Amino acid sequence: MNFLAHIYLSGDSVPITIGNFIGDFLRGDKMERFDLEIQKGIRLHRSIDLFTDSHDVVMRSKKRLWNKYRHFSGVIVDIYYDHYLAKNWHQFSNVPLHEYIDDFYKMIQAHEHILPQKVTQILPHMMRKNWLLNYANFEGIDDVMQGMSRRTKHDSKMEESVKELKEGYEEFEGDFFEFFPDLEQHVEGYLAEHQGAVDSRFK
Repeated sequence: MNFLAHIYLSGDSVPITIGNFIGDFLRGDKMERFDLEIQKGIRLHRSIDLFTDSHDVVMRSKKRLWNKYRHFSGVIVDIYYDHYLAKNWHQFSNVPLHEYIDDFYKMIQAHEHILPQKVTQILPHMMRKNWLLNYANFEGIDDVMQGMSRRTKHDSKMEESVKELKEGYEEFEGDFFEFFPDLEQHVEGYLAEHQGAVDSRFK
């Protein structure tokens, strides 16, 4: 899953949201410099990624893209799924998406002093182009894919991947709605085990 899903799955906890958001930008023991609650969020991020990458439905989505995109298929599917989460946001939250995202930006900026350097470098671009909100439309997805393709050393062809999203739209959307409840259930179990309480959204 990509940024929006990781933020959403963090629930109402600020430190866990921070950790889940920055999880892709840390390796190994570098997380030890953060507070324990933020470390929980980083570990949650890794658990979400592991569960997602090994799920049969996600592998089915990636298989549709494999011949052209190879190991970049997983990255593309992550963004596709964030698109479906954004597009169908009203099914997951009573807070309008633009308000939810504005609140997240305010929160993460208030903690900018503890963020990894790579996050502080990418955050202004994310906010200026409002990636999280624009995941809901094709133009926003295309912009994200173009940017990722430019930052990738290899010829990923990710800049072309909106074409496959449009062509297989119903199939990918079906995959998302089949997979996402399993992911929510996984996160529910993870939070119950590691926090001792389940986010009220999952009750």
